[in-house]
Amino acid sequence: MSAQRPLPTEEDLEAIREGVRAVCKPFDDEYWLDRDNDGKFPREFHTAMAEAGWLGITMPEEFGGSGLGVTEAMTMIREVASCGGGFAASSTIHINLFGPHPIVVKGTDEQKARWVPRLVSGEDQVCFGFTEPDAGLNTTRIKTFAEKVPGGYRVNGQKVWTSTAQVANKIMLLTRTTKFEDVKKPTDGITIFYTDLDRSKIDVHLIPKMGRKAVDSNAIFIEDLFIPDEDRIGEEGKGFGYILHSLNPERILIAAAAMGIGSDALRRGVNYAKERVVFDRPIGMNQGIQHPLAERWMYLQSAWLMVEKAARLYDSGLPCGAEANSAKFLAARACHDAAWQAVATHGGFGYAKEYHVERLYRESALTRLAPITEQLIMSFIAEKVLDLPKSY
Repeated sequence: MSAQRPLPTEEDLEAIREGVRAVCKPFDDEYWLDRDNDGKFPREFHTAMAEAGWLGITMPEEFGGSGLGVTEAMTMIREVASCGGGFAASSTIHINLFGPHPIVVKGTDEQKARWVPRLVSGEDQVCFGFTEPDAGLNTTRIKTFAEKVPGGYRVNGQKVWTSTAQVANKIMLLTRTTKFEDVKKPTDGITIFYTDLDRSKIDVHLIPKMGRKAVDSNAIFIEDLFIPDEDRIGEEGKGFGYILHSLNPERILIAAAAMGIGSDALRRGVNYAKERVVFDRPIGMNQGIQHPLAERWMYLQSAWLMVEKAARLYDSGLPCGAEANSAKFLAARACHDAAWQAVATHGGFGYAKEYHVERLYRESALTRLAPITEQLIMSFIAEKVLDLPKSY
């Protein structure tokens, strides 16, 4: 993406929404309920989005992508998440957008030509081995170690919450090439690789979880994995700086997904309130039903303004850390509250899978937890915006 590229018009964004809706339409509520029940990866949906060109929306045009920005990507993701598939649908494709961004930013021309077209076409699917059980969000404390050997590196360690490792054939792996105790700065000595997911050397264990069952999460254990030199991204030891390029876009895209989930849940709650008759009147006539739904709509709209602001700042090449983090925080809260209100509006039926709001409510919880906690966002705002002392 270029900061000089003109920002999209509302007509441009509406064309994206229409195009995405057309792809999503065949994948109805029952399709996503089935995936929630059986846990199968939504392969048909992934393929349809790839064939329509949406997996390459942010990738460079010379490698088969569209070369568009975060504003277009967040518009696409919100539409995907609002079409009934929730976080499962958006997670099926969103890691394709900015997760591989280090390849675009720091990869060689040979690496980009070798890797990016296959991501755009959907031929390759990548998982991300970043988080570790003992390190959590303190990325500088990862212990997975890549030892230099002739022709490449030998890697040992473990990762957790590695999404799509059950179905991926590639892995982007964050490692230490210098131990923490041997570096001058905590962020030094971290190296990124993009390589084949060799299942003879990487043991993948599924983590059963509350929601988003169709997009798997895993603990992985790496033993003597050889990675050739040509699969290292950028300079050895400089990887921490490379991942920073994708952090703000990631927060914006998660916020957009939250907006889609929340809007879909609210729509379902409103429709039920119009249709459900108790005591000879639709329950939507009652202010006890109306007012919470109206409030949820206002909070969703307010959060969306921050998401839009963050995306346009990023696409304009301007600082957007505070806005991207705030967008994620506000959108996740608004999403969670809207999903709960949809469940509450349905009463007992809100607990039934056939009405789908319980599924959206379970998935809304994840928007508040990942990829960064609400507490760290508030600490960031306190320190970077309000100039308060660092608390951690």
